[in-house]
Parts: sequence; C-alpha cells; structure tokens
Amino acid sequence: MLQEPKFLSAEQFLLTTMIVQLAGIAALSIMLVRFRRFRTLLLTERRDWPERFAFIAALGVPLAAGVASRLLLGYAAADVSLGGAFLAGLVAGPYAGAIVGGMVGLTALAGGEFIALPFAVGCGFAGGGLREICPKDAIWHFSPFVLTGFARYLWNLVRRFEVDWQMFLIASPIGLELLRQALGQRYGIERLFFFPAHSAGMLVVTLLETTLTVAIPIKIWNSARIEHKLQEQEQLLLAARIEALASQINPHFLFNTLTSISSLIRTRPDTARMLIGRLAGLLRRRLRANDHFVSLREELSAVDEYLDIECVRFGPTLRVDKDLDPATLDQIVPSMILQPLVENSIKHGLADKVGERVVTIRSERRGSLTVLEVIDNGLGIDEARPGRPVSSGIGLTNVAERLRVIYGAQCTLAITSAPDRGTRVRLEIPDLLVPDRRSA
Repeated sequence: MLQEPKFLSAEQFLLTTMIVQLAGIAALSIMLVRFRRFRTLLLTERRDWPERFAFIAALGVPLAAGVASRLLLGYAAADVSLGGAFLAGLVAGPYAGAIVGGMVGLTALAGGEFIALPFAVGCGFAGGGLREICPKDAIWHFSPFVLTGFARYLWNLVRRFEVDWQMFLIASPIGLELLRQALGQRYGIERLFFFPAHSAGMLVVTLLETTLTVAIPIKIWNSARIEHKLQEQEQLLLAARIEALASQINPHFLFNTLTSISSLIRTRPDTARMLIGRLAGLLRRRLRANDHFVSLREELSAVDEYLDIECVRFGPTLRVDKDLDPATLDQIVPSMILQPLVENSIKHGLADKVGERVVTIRSERRGSLTVLEVIDNGLGIDEARPGRPVSSGIGLTNVAERLRVIYGAQCTLAITSAPDRGTRVRLEIPDLLVPDRRSA
C-alpha cells in the first residue's frame, strides 16, 4: 500500500530553515576567506576607505542577493540581514555596518518591507558601536558558548567589578532579535521579515540561531587570521635563519687576512691597500647584504674578492681555474653559498699542502638544476687524520644548513674525497619558481 506523504510541521520547517541558514552563512564565510585580499582585510584593525569598501562589497553583495532570493523565490534561509549587518559593523566599524545594512535594507524595501531599512542600518550601527567601545581581541573570541559560564561571569562582575565583554557581545544580537520579534509581531511579516517564534522554546532557538549567524563567521575568520599570522611568522623566522647563517664570518680567515695585511704594510703598501679594499668588500657583502638570493655572476664576484686575498697570502703556489657554463651565470642562487666552500677547500685541503695548490670552480645546467662544483687537489678528507672532519667549522655545515632551510630535500650537496688526492663538493640547486630577492 502506498503511504501518504508526510509534511513538516510549522516548527519543524522553521527549524530546518534556520539550520540551512547557518550552513549558508558558514559557506559564505569560508568562500570569502579563501581570497587572500579578504584575509588581509581581516588582519588589519584600522582600514582606510578603499579597504572598507572592498569589505563592504565582499559581504554586502551576497547578503543583498540573499534578501532578493527570499523576495523573488521565497527562499527564507538566504536572508541573514540582521546577523550580516551586525557582523559587518562588528568587524569593520559603524559606517561599514550601516552601509551593509543599507544594502540589505534597500533590497527588502523594494519588496515593500518598510521597516527593514532603518532596522538593518541600526543593526550595522549597533555592531560598529560595540566595536568602538570593546577591546578588539574580545571580538575575535566571540562565542555563544560563554553562556555556559554565565554564573561565573556574573559573580566576577559583582565581586571584582570586572566587565566581561563577551556578555555584551552575546547580549547585542539577542537584544536585536528580540526587537525584531517585537516589531514583526506589531507590524507584520510583510513589513519586516523575521522567523516568528510562537513558543518559548522556539524563541530560545531563534535567539541562538541569530547569535550563531554572527559567531560562525567570526570563528572561521579568526582561524584564518591565526593561520595567516603563523605563516607570516614562519616566513620571518625562515628569513632570520637565512640571514643569521649568511652573516657568519670565519674568524680564522679574518685573523689570517689581517695578519697578512699587517706584514705587507711596510714592504708592499699597494698590495696591503688592495687587500684592505677586497676585505672591506667581502665583509660588506657578508654583513650588509640586501639580498638573500643573487645571480651566479654576482656570487662569483664575491668569490673573486676572497680569492684575491688568498692569492696574495699563498703567492704563485695557489692557482684558480674556472669552467663556467654561460647559461648558469644568470641563474639565481643563495648569496654567499660558494665562498664558504672555496674557503673550506683552501683552509682544510690546501693550506698544509706542499707544491702547487689548485682550486677549480665549475658550473653547468642540467634540466632545471644548476650544478656547482668546487674541486681542490689538496690533502683530501682522512677520517684518521686529526682536525680533518668532513664538516668543519662554518664551511660545509653552514652551506648545508642554509640549503636545507631554503630548498628542503630538493637540493643536493655531495662530497667526494680521497686522501692526498683532493676533495670535490657538488651542489645541485633547483630553480626558484619565483626569484624572491628577499631583503634582509
């Protein structure tokens, strides 16, 4: 036998409409917060008028469209004019709230709802006025669940005269909903749209639903604000770590260079003057660099300044060979990434070597990788030899840490060495998707 269709009662239909309305305001909040510019608006507490207009348009247009869909299609769940206008004022100030309220009120006025316009504008001003007097952090902690601790808040108010702004934030939309219920009952739903509550239970549900239309967007947007701030802090931390690693100076190199300069001041003053200039240029790059990323051409210039100093120290026994692919010279690499490797080769591989000392610098392109090699014909790495660790001091440890911080697992650093035959350090650096020459 066929069963007769079952229809919802008036209260069940009203409750379903409220649930759909909450789902709609949550969906709208999530869609808006996915736009980077909207997230940026949420982060700034003081906004100029172009930013306010952007916020007004982002929130007011969908809310006005919801009122229009209710008037044209009879879809009551799309109308969140009270909560929307109050929310706009609470987040962006009284004038923004009033304008959003005017947008939804004028749309309702076109359908003959004469009380809707002043009421919606008043809701916007109410939210904005509350924003002006309460702490801004309290707004982003807005939640209807503070009602569970109402007795505790009341006790603190009586005992310590402590004002809990959450209670004011909750009381405002509740008061506005009660006012809307009174006006609607007095002038009729054809003059002001509202959800009529014919029982005490439905009135409580209606008040809770109105509060949630404000609390849900606040919670969603606050989560996005926190996530955005965490990302910014991670970027700042990353930049700080890169800057700290890039600014490290090997004290042994500095002391040795100053000793060489002091020994040349009387016998070869022109050479001493040249060394001072090269050292000043190198220190300027280390300590006052404006970029964390430079072209390989610029990086090689820094290496040349260092090698000019070392060639004076070691004399004709130190030779530098370069085998550079022209296609690599304009590739972006971390600044001061090669000089520590060359310094490490000279300090640990060539300083104690007898005879000719050779450092070779190579570069080539392999697909999307820039391959850099620093090769020496020095003593090599002998684990049994004291004072010859694979990573010593700042050199290789510094470079490996910087590459790990910047590129993660996409970058490769490989070391091959043989005792008394030399060492090869090979870097495979991926291309940056966006060459971000980040200021220090």
